[in-house]
Amino acid sequence: MAESRRVELAEALALGPGRRHACHALLYAPDPGLLFGRIPLRYAVLMQMRFDGRLGFPGGFVDAGDGSLEDGLNRELREELGEAAAAFRVGRGDHRSSRAGPRVVAHFYVRRLTLEQLEAVEAGAPRAREHGREVLGLVRVPLYTLRDGVGGLPAFLENSFIGTAREQLLEALQDLGLLASGSVPGLQSPASP
Repeated sequence: MAESRRVELAEALALGPGRRHACHALLYAPDPGLLFGRIPLRYAVLMQMRFDGRLGFPGGFVDAGDGSLEDGLNRELREELGEAAAAFRVGRGDHRSSRAGPRVVAHFYVRRLTLEQLEAVEAGAPRAREHGREVLGLVRVPLYTLRDGVGGLPAFLENSFIGTAREQLLEALQDLGLLASGSVPGLQSPASP
């Protein structure tokens, strides 16, 4: 995103005409699974490969016919993730941050799901309206670092991300306590929830 500044939601909503609002959501769920029978997965966090080859979060522009930011976001989630996204609703309480640019105000949400809900989203996504067009596929973010110090999250973070998606991911992972201690060398993480 071009020059943008962090703003409070109320200020973002009060910005005059001429700006479009876009909403995106990080969806996650506790995951008790193990990688290779020994590396705790702890949480499943979803991102998507976008049409432009960059990683981002599901969501998009709010349309004039949407009743609220959240209505627009939930519509976009159903379009990009399929009908399993109708089993939950991202609400105002899930809002994390807003950034205002010259033409676009970007809103970021975080929603905790059950693992069953998240797996239903993954299973149904290939049947979503925008699959193969806007969205090329879903990916889970690896929340661990392999013994080589590179594999896992450090390697994942080397991918190309759209706008501020990389920063939003890291900030949310830290704020929610989803990173295991030492997951990313040089990155501080709070205790788990």
